[in-house]
This record gives sequence, C-alpha cells and structure tokens, in this order.
Amino acid sequence: MKITLPLTKETCMKLHAGDSLQLSGVIYTARDAAHKRLAEMIEKKEKLPFDLENSCIYYVGPTPTPPNAIVGSAGPTTSMRMDAYAPLLYDLGVSATIGKGYRTPQVKEAIIRNHACYLICIGGAGALLSQSIKKAECIAFEDLKAEAIYRYEVEDFPCVVAMDAYGKSVYE
Repeated sequence: MKITLPLTKETCMKLHAGDSLQLSGVIYTARDAAHKRLAEMIEKKEKLPFDLENSCIYYVGPTPTPPNAIVGSAGPTTSMRMDAYAPLLYDLGVSATIGKGYRTPQVKEAIIRNHACYLICIGGAGALLSQSIKKAECIAFEDLKAEAIYRYEVEDFPCVVAMDAYGKSVYE
C-alpha cells in the first residue's frame, strides 16, 4: 500500500499488522542520544527541531556517505533502545516509528492510546533501503554524527506494519 506522508492518525487507524507499505514524503531520524536530547528539550519546554505532530521517526544510524551518494547504508536499528522515550513522543503527536524488533508493553499502550503505529524494515537491507532516500539534511545535534537528527525525503520506502493502532502485532 502506498502512503503519502505525513501519516495521520486517521490513516494509522486503517492500517493492520502485517500490511506492507511504501512511504513517500518526509521522515526524521533519531536514535538513543537524540531521543535523550529531545526528552530534555521537552522537559525544559524548548522548541524542538521538528514538529512531532503526525511525524514518522526512523531509528537508523546511517553509515558514512560515499562520494556522489545521498546517504550511506541506512538500515533500521533495534527499537527497544528508544522505548524509554517512545511513549512521550507518541503522546506528543508522533504517528509512527520505524525500526526493528519487539516493543515494550508501555510502547504498545502509547500506540493504542494515540491511534499510532509501529513499522519495521528488514535488518541487513540498509543498502537497499538507502535507495529510497532522495534527500537527506541534518537538522539537529550534528555533533552526534550518525545519531544526529536528519530530515529524509523518501520515495516508496518499504516497511511493514509491525504493530497497529489496535495493538495487534506481527510478533505475537
């Protein structure tokens, strides 16, 4: 199913665990260190580097960008490492996260509560996934290098609904 981002709560409610998607539009990258900084900014009521409402966050740590490429290999990282922060971000408007692996019960509850979803990509397919990234721009925390927040423009980015807005999961 082709999805044009941003991903609204209404669209999330139409998705089901196991659905194959092709995303086109803007996604943001963030991993452990970036999530920690975002949480600190939220606590201090500082302006965030991007609008969380209906946003999609990809848990990725791209490899160095080769000459004449937009990004290096850009495969998903283990989502559970962000689970301490994910409920907060879902509660503030994030509609989807993309990664790999299981999520904690707290994240499942936040997904259901916020009519959101969790998407997965195939680990080890970073070179293939990077072909769907048409533009990449560092928008925050450049000092974190691969863990900085990037704004990716993607076209037909392949992923699967791992947990839908009703709490059904491909892992159960």
